[in-house]
Amino acid sequence: MSIDQRRMIVEKSHPKLSIRRQCQLLEISPSSLYYKPKGESQLNLFLMKKIDEQYLNKPFWGVPRMTRWLREHGYRVDKKRIGRLYKLLDLKAIVPGPHTSKSHPHHFKYPYLLRNLKIEKSNQVWATDITCIPMKTGYLYLSAIMDLHSRFIVGWSLSNTMEASWCTAVMKDAIARHGKPQIVNTDQGSQYTSSEHTELLKQNDIKISMDGTGRAIDNIFIERFWRTLKYEHLKFKDYHNGIELYKVIEEFMNDYNFDRMHSSLDYKRPANIYSKNDAA
Repeated sequence: MSIDQRRMIVEKSHPKLSIRRQCQLLEISPSSLYYKPKGESQLNLFLMKKIDEQYLNKPFWGVPRMTRWLREHGYRVDKKRIGRLYKLLDLKAIVPGPHTSKSHPHHFKYPYLLRNLKIEKSNQVWATDITCIPMKTGYLYLSAIMDLHSRFIVGWSLSNTMEASWCTAVMKDAIARHGKPQIVNTDQGSQYTSSEHTELLKQNDIKISMDGTGRAIDNIFIERFWRTLKYEHLKFKDYHNGIELYKVIEEFMNDYNFDRMHSSLDYKRPANIYSKNDAA
């Protein structure tokens, strides 16, 4: 049972079990139960959409360049505001520079293991990341885990927080459904460097790989996946609530995995490659 399916069976008026206890038993985060968008001013939500859209075109832009671009288009903004919105969106320029993905100064950072690595089979390397989706009245976070050999999305979840427990639950669910990979690659965000997330990987004998500071290009395949999702499917529409957004993303995920033929895969479908070459 997926993490999102488990959310749906929580009973608000259960006669014996509180919502928190039900979440503990189902191993899901109470804070992400209802997909409630986080609140922001209408101006900030508008700016987040503009930043997110432009970032997909110019992923090498950091906060200073994005601030200048917005000013050139008539928006009175400063670097402090745009820096804060970059962090909310979890954006970072793909060239070496200031690290905008929020890391924890006391968490251990693991080395990057994918350089010159030949990825030849499914479940050899998984990559996971988080993106922010601005909505009409707030924003939600989407986590996805991709098998890099097949581009198959082995797990995903929508939440109103970026808690380590949420990211860990998504990973745990993917391992339960698909088996464990040899390597998991992430950025250096605090969710992934947390003991909760790294211990899950260690307990399953999974090697931990992390992108270099400020280098989203190390996780380029999942960055391209976000571009496809937002440009081709979400199209920066104003979704009113999390349930509406969830249904649209679910439709996209099914199409991406099982129907879409990828040019980078010789026009084969990710599900076909993943199932044929799935590592035991």
